[in-house]
Amino acid sequence: MAKVLFSAAPIVFREGTTYQGGMREDDDLPALADEPKYRAPALEKGLDILELLARSPKPLTAAAISERLRRSTSELFRMIQVLEYRGFIRQAPGGGFIPTEKLFALGMEQPPVKSLLETALPLMRDLARRTGQSCHMTMRSGGDIVVVARIESSEQLGFSVRIGHRRPMLESNSAVVHFAFIDEVDRTRWIAQTPDIDQDKLADFRARAERVRARGFEKAKSGYTLGITDLAAPILRGTSAAAVLTVPFLQTIADQMPMDDVVKHLRAVAAEISAALLLADHRV
Repeated sequence: MAKVLFSAAPIVFREGTTYQGGMREDDDLPALADEPKYRAPALEKGLDILELLARSPKPLTAAAISERLRRSTSELFRMIQVLEYRGFIRQAPGGGFIPTEKLFALGMEQPPVKSLLETALPLMRDLARRTGQSCHMTMRSGGDIVVVARIESSEQLGFSVRIGHRRPMLESNSAVVHFAFIDEVDRTRWIAQTPDIDQDKLADFRARAERVRARGFEKAKSGYTLGITDLAAPILRGTSAAAVLTVPFLQTIADQMPMDDVVKHLRAVAAEISAALLLADHRV
């Protein structure tokens, strides 16, 4: 079966993360606004390396890491070796270091996320089987939206998005659905995690989110791939979005379920996952 996949750097879950090392404003990492109460220099170096690699669009050599963090190679050598040994980074085929998916896997082990995945995956599998379309689930990560689960179509031709694929909040159809179903406090927090946000784009994004909330779902052309229409519905934990379920609808000339029918199945599955989460939370 032919598949189209997006490549993506592994997700790094971050909330209120700070950076060390006195970086300039035009460097890869922002300067630290206030000194922390306690210092752990070795840990700080390791976190700086992980965050730098996670944000880099290409592998970085030890020399490049040292240059960007403004530290000597000898100072970071042991830290890089330990991170590689523990499986947090690895050497790319062409040279340099890249993050592995270990941090992503650790984030997925958090009880709320793990219970969401355990609940959603069987229902997502059934959705893909019934509609003949692939589907994926996204969650917030810093100022982005990130794919945390996917089920591929069983048809001969399908389209799917790789786990770990991430997009900035303002550039994602799934993100607008998530934004539509969270309260203003969470919206403000999410916006604050998006640096240098364009205020005009944010105003348009907010207006679109209100329309999505009134409609209950989104149906919009993909901003990245011709022939794909993103169908997205919220997965709620109580009254707030915990995730978004999306079907990247691939239009083919073969017989297939009409798009409007796929929307109905999508919304029903999202509602079923939401109800199961609510029940599971009440049992805890």
